[in-house]
Amino acid sequence: MKGFLSCFCILISAWVYSQTTVTGRVIDSNQEPIPGVNILVAGTSQGTISDFDGKFSLTATQEPPFRLQFSSVGYESQVVVITSADQEVVVTLVEGTALDEIVVSASRTPERIFESPVTIERYGIKEIVNTPSASFYGGLENLKGVDINTNSLTFQSVNTRGFATFANTRFVQLVDGMDNSSPALNFVLGNLLGMTELDVFSIELLPGASSALYGANAFNGILFMTSKNPFDFPGISAYYKQGWTVQDAAGTNPVYDFGVRVAHKFSDKFAAKANFSYLEGTDWYAVSEEDVLNPGRTRAHPNYDGLNIYGDEVSTNIRVVGDALVAMGRIPPGAENLLPNEQVSRTGYAERSLADYDARSIKFDAALHYRPFADDFEISYLGKAGMGTTIYQGANRYSLNDFFLQQHKLEVKNNNFFARAYITDEDAGDSYDIRFTGINVNRLWKSDQQWFGEYAGAYVQAASQGASSEQAHALARQFADQGRLVPGTAAFNEAFKEVTTNSDLAEGSQFRDASQLRHADANYNFTHLTGDFAEVQVGGSYRQYRLNSYGTIFTDYDGPITYSEYGIYTQVQKKLFEERLKLTGSLRYDTSEIFEGNLSPRLSVVYTAGESRDHNFRASVQTGFRYPTTQDLFIGLDVGRAILVGSAEENLDRYVRTFPKSETGAATTGSPNATISGRDAYENAFSLASVQANMPAAADVDLVEPEKVTAYEAGYRGRFGNVVVDLNAYFNTYKDFISNETVLVPLYGEVGDNSLSLLALVQGDYKAFQTYTNSPADVKSFGASIGLSAKVFGGYDLEGNYTYAEEDFDQSSAPDFRTNFNTPQHKVKLSFGNTDVFDNFGFKVNYRWSDAFFWQATFADGKVPAYSVVDAQVSYKIPAIKSILKVGGTNIGGDEYYTAYGTGHIGQQYYVGLTFNNF
Repeated sequence: MKGFLSCFCILISAWVYSQTTVTGRVIDSNQEPIPGVNILVAGTSQGTISDFDGKFSLTATQEPPFRLQFSSVGYESQVVVITSADQEVVVTLVEGTALDEIVVSASRTPERIFESPVTIERYGIKEIVNTPSASFYGGLENLKGVDINTNSLTFQSVNTRGFATFANTRFVQLVDGMDNSSPALNFVLGNLLGMTELDVFSIELLPGASSALYGANAFNGILFMTSKNPFDFPGISAYYKQGWTVQDAAGTNPVYDFGVRVAHKFSDKFAAKANFSYLEGTDWYAVSEEDVLNPGRTRAHPNYDGLNIYGDEVSTNIRVVGDALVAMGRIPPGAENLLPNEQVSRTGYAERSLADYDARSIKFDAALHYRPFADDFEISYLGKAGMGTTIYQGANRYSLNDFFLQQHKLEVKNNNFFARAYITDEDAGDSYDIRFTGINVNRLWKSDQQWFGEYAGAYVQAASQGASSEQAHALARQFADQGRLVPGTAAFNEAFKEVTTNSDLAEGSQFRDASQLRHADANYNFTHLTGDFAEVQVGGSYRQYRLNSYGTIFTDYDGPITYSEYGIYTQVQKKLFEERLKLTGSLRYDTSEIFEGNLSPRLSVVYTAGESRDHNFRASVQTGFRYPTTQDLFIGLDVGRAILVGSAEENLDRYVRTFPKSETGAATTGSPNATISGRDAYENAFSLASVQANMPAAADVDLVEPEKVTAYEAGYRGRFGNVVVDLNAYFNTYKDFISNETVLVPLYGEVGDNSLSLLALVQGDYKAFQTYTNSPADVKSFGASIGLSAKVFGGYDLEGNYTYAEEDFDQSSAPDFRTNFNTPQHKVKLSFGNTDVFDNFGFKVNYRWSDAFFWQATFADGKVPAYSVVDAQVSYKIPAIKSILKVGGTNIGGDEYYTAYGTGHIGQQYYVGLTFNNF
């Protein structure tokens, strides 16, 4: 508290400095105004932005003379010396390159991309206006080194440098400084609940570890989305897009996308804004019937398990069922020998019969901004709310229906510091697990015991009459399925509703959640006091999770689970040799209620060479870490193929379930049921690999600890006449890689101590558990990217980039360990366009090619084939009404493709859009 008061006193003292007001206008070489120009007092973070007419007003604490730096996307930066108070200037910017753009996230202070100490990508207003993608968020896929995994029409997951599934816990997304992750799911739902297109000012992306400045989980990368300040961007803007999606499975379906932004500057002290957007369409249908475990099988096989078929995960050994029928007197002794000793699965339902493919996204936010002294000191409140319906693929496929997330933030800042606190609150709405919907609709109609009993009885009857095994299986399934609920009928709909509104996974599929995340962080930049020596920053953060799934996801059966994390950091940056050499050192310390503290240092060196300072070389080494997620620690969820149990010490005894034993097991142990806890999964279980190798051995599973990475990176940015080059290479080594290990817990016996546990395996008296632990395996990754851009043919933009990514891991060293690298080895991206081919007419074409790769995830593993995609748009500006008309399409004329195994195939999307007053 004393430190905070000291900083606050320093802040107060800054207010009494003399102030200098500068006004002016920014234009291009054609005398046209340039909106959205960054205007900064050189050497500080004080600044403003030009409005739609290119006008600006800036009040600085410095006395003249001082320098103002002007920069904007696509223009060369320019410095103007201010020599007197109340000076009015007219600044003309000439077209430049992306290297002149100003970014903040790389060092938490404004600097040109050209001078950034680490790899960084920027995506601003110009890119949003010109993207051929159907949404600005989808346009991020064209950035160098970026992967976007498409889960559904409204849910796209951004990642860099590998090791990600849709539950991408290694990548952070900040929207106006707020972590946009779901508190319970622990990952970002793309832009489903994020920012509206009209309010985006800039997007910055840092690939790779960023924990030194941004803490835990900024591990593989971090995305910053910054909105427009109503002081700088007042007015009303709106857009409407009418589009269509085209997919073989779903046909042609309309997409409606509408948004409006209202912002007003009431005075130099008070401004406000509000945003609303609505999107509705039809999601990509997932219709693969490939057998998950045995590709090539069809439903004709007794133990078929289709990828996007649910309910057929339930299977049993039909010979064991025959033994039970003999004991009950339903078939004569000896008849059980007619039954084959093999697994048979129930008949499942296709996903299209169980999922809600109506994709919706509704977003609203409002902000109040107050500048009590009419200068850079600002107090603001931001409230955001989003509701969406989409498909999420995790351990199972989930229909997120009316999933609701809200955030509220209070922030105080000036050009030297910020302090903010926010809360994230979510409600799962009417969401449900699609796999368990299929399983429990089946069970509601007919219990597993009855269905398998009828199947076995019918098989025996058919076989005794001379039917072949194939014929007997077909007749048995037909008999057991008599009267099965048919999708679309009233009886099916009634059963579907009963299951999807029941949160007990033994009977239903609904999951409930009302979890919260509470966060506060602050940063002070002492450069205005230490500028002659070095730039010094100090900051810290506090976070608390409050998990409240009512026992449907976590083991919070008796009430919410809470725990907290803390962190502090500092950064020192020094420029030498006429500011050609820049040294940056950062150090962060984080701790939590569950784990011991962790240090994350970063050191970077940047050198600018050449007479015109056109060549920039950089190198950095840093460590990153990520805490185990809330699910890694506290989950307690049966997903069908396995039971997921988190490894927090207190969680092990909270998960307790009772399971029935086989008749042999019951007779041997003298009890019909077994009680199993989460602790058994970690302390009394067989490893899956050893059982599959017919050499059962005890699993060695330790409780999960934070994961660490050491990242080495080198890069170069340079200008060769009209060509800009940007390249980087990295090498990462991981320690305590967080991983899952599947183990088999016997329902009786002690693993390694007696034969009872082995008998349990033979009799099928065991349960599969997925544990959360750290792999001792040696995991490394490395890669490189190169980007080239140039102006060709007198004004056309030509850009291209190539990315290489690879992991270094010996699977034989840890057979049970899966890295989930999930990244193509090679990617190529190209773009060509011109915003002014002739008066007010522009176009852009993007091309992407991705190499084939193997996808690993808890839902399913499988190959993702290589694919090529072409997106294109043409646009026409209508200056009289400050509007842009755009016609475009994605995956134009291309084959359907997918970016992850098990998702719907991505077809084509075409649209016509009109945007008013937003360029």
